[in-house]
Amino acid sequence: MAGTGDAHLRQGDEILLRVEDLVVEFPAGRKGRVHAVSGVSFDVAEGETLGLVGESGCGKSTTARALIQMPRPTGGSVWYNSQDLATMSAGEMREVRPDLQMIFQDPISSLNPRRKVYEIVSEGLSVWGNKQGAFTEGRVDELIEAVGLDPRVAREKRPHEYSGGQCQRISVARALVLDPRVIICDEPVSALDVSVQAQVLNMLEDMKERYGLTLLFISHDLSVVKNISDRVMVMYLGKICEIGDGDLIFDSPSHPYTNALLGAVPDPDNPYTDTAELLEGELPSPINPPSGCRFHTRCAYAQDVCRTDEPQIQQVSDGDHWVACHFPVQRETETQVEVAEKPAPKAPAAPPADSVDDSAFAALKAHRETNLR
Repeated sequence: MAGTGDAHLRQGDEILLRVEDLVVEFPAGRKGRVHAVSGVSFDVAEGETLGLVGESGCGKSTTARALIQMPRPTGGSVWYNSQDLATMSAGEMREVRPDLQMIFQDPISSLNPRRKVYEIVSEGLSVWGNKQGAFTEGRVDELIEAVGLDPRVAREKRPHEYSGGQCQRISVARALVLDPRVIICDEPVSALDVSVQAQVLNMLEDMKERYGLTLLFISHDLSVVKNISDRVMVMYLGKICEIGDGDLIFDSPSHPYTNALLGAVPDPDNPYTDTAELLEGELPSPINPPSGCRFHTRCAYAQDVCRTDEPQIQQVSDGDHWVACHFPVQRETETQVEVAEKPAPKAPAAPPADSVDDSAFAALKAHRETNLR
């Protein structure tokens, strides 16, 4: 079930990016409106990786693109370094863009086929310069080598001469060349083989540690998000369903939609396969989203209140775990069982010597004598 609210927003100087009540709508026909993102609020701390998950059409990519004002949101605010990006002019936003870079889903189509790879990677640096304001080839060579490619070969080859995984490495180098603070990864490994996915994910982790990056990682593959994310945000039809610490959400999902997503993971050891209700039917149209909770048309636990009242985000436990649902799923996990150890049962107190019943000993003695005969 999807809802709104800002109770889950954190306070502190470590928060680098803060989104409040983000709304993104597009015109559809003469009078229609596509409600792509509706009242989404979240924050990202510096050096953190936030994973955005959900099925196709839930608004993940639109949310990420709205952060860098491509397109500009219909409503809400996007705070970065105490500046509201949504109120900036085009010129002011241009000055901020080097800090906010993006890695696109299709690595090949996102690269200019007419340019050589070295030119593609160095283009941003040739326009903006490095921190000292001058172009340096050493910086470009360093990044191309950091992503596992040869700078000398990159001077001669164009994108079509590289594999899909190598093109995604080129995209990572291009995003890093301006020394950004935030990188938005829009399903960067969805078009790659499993073995290549692991290489790119490991590379992103290395780049994050080496350059102190903050990542916004978008994916529909929950296993990928689990391995790379510190916090996770689950979206459905432009709304937040569940958000919080990644380990808590994957260990104890409280939203029916999150349970359904985890139950659909093709893993023979998946503990949610037999317990989660699999989704049925199509995703409702964002032009005319359902009233109340937007997930009630596909939810096995929906009640009358779900059809009329939109749920507010509420805390599930004492930890960093928040859900927007009228009837959160309660599940006892192995972690909870280990933490809540039961006290050892106390041994019954021995009765006083004068209160011992000798009849039990007499019966046992008679039984033994019978067996000996």
